[in-house]
Amino acid sequence: MDARFPTPPLSADDLLVLLAVARNGRFTTAGQQLGLNHTTVARRISALETQLAGRVLSRADGVWELTPLGSRALAAAEEVERAVGGLNASSGARIEGLIRLSATDGFSGFVAAPAMAALQRRHPDVSLEIVTATRQASQQRAGADLEVVVGRPQVRRARAIHLADYALGLYASRDFLRRHPVPSSPADLAGQPLVYFIESMLHVDSLDEARRVVPGMTDAVASTNVYVHVDATRGGAGFGLLPAFLADQHDDLVRVLPDEVEQRLPYWLVARPDALGQPAVAAFLEALQERLDAVRRRLLGER
Repeated sequence: MDARFPTPPLSADDLLVLLAVARNGRFTTAGQQLGLNHTTVARRISALETQLAGRVLSRADGVWELTPLGSRALAAAEEVERAVGGLNASSGARIEGLIRLSATDGFSGFVAAPAMAALQRRHPDVSLEIVTATRQASQQRAGADLEVVVGRPQVRRARAIHLADYALGLYASRDFLRRHPVPSSPADLAGQPLVYFIESMLHVDSLDEARRVVPGMTDAVASTNVYVHVDATRGGAGFGLLPAFLADQHDDLVRVLPDEVEQRLPYWLVARPDALGQPAVAAFLEALQERLDAVRRRLLGER
């Protein structure tokens, strides 16, 4: 006679806990998202591993990553989430949840924040955390659901989507141009003060290449924040190499050498495929597209 207890079926709740840990990389963060404490998350993962007779997570570089068995379990967890999401949608249930976004300063302020404000008017229980960074796409997706980067990303186990292009141009304040000669060609810019990124800290090829259109200029104010570039240029610190969609909002800024100095740059969205299936993320992406459509002419640098 077999005295073993029967193995209970897999718990949908345990699978959803695994899904949260896979997306966040940490038990604590996953627990905050689910309204559970760290101990409960660990217990749910342990119960799932008992049911599956193997490890579903392994520790690497301070975060939890899926094992091959965990990846197979994740597929089942995503099916559970889609089923729950479908029931919510068909019943008219509200959309809620936290979205974590990593994006450049300019995109965060001019596109993402207004898009979220519009989304919250329809779904007030959706919230957004933004980490501003100007960098290449991360190869580890544990910290963010979505990333927006400049330049086409090279990523694995993620989906990359082209969002829009924008123009980078050279600007100066009207007061600065009253005190300095207006350049008639790029050659006149040699030795002139430049407001742009800190060269030693810039790791985005597309933005670094933009310096080539203004060779020989001297860094006057350098910052990792594009809004500092705009304000320093408006303050008369020098010629700013600025996104047109930000600079063209200010009447005290003048575009200099528009035909000779221009760099077209693309915004790309990077997302884990599983994140795209979350109702809150899907709703945010729809709001993001609405915002992009509303400002597309400015993003394209059309005057």
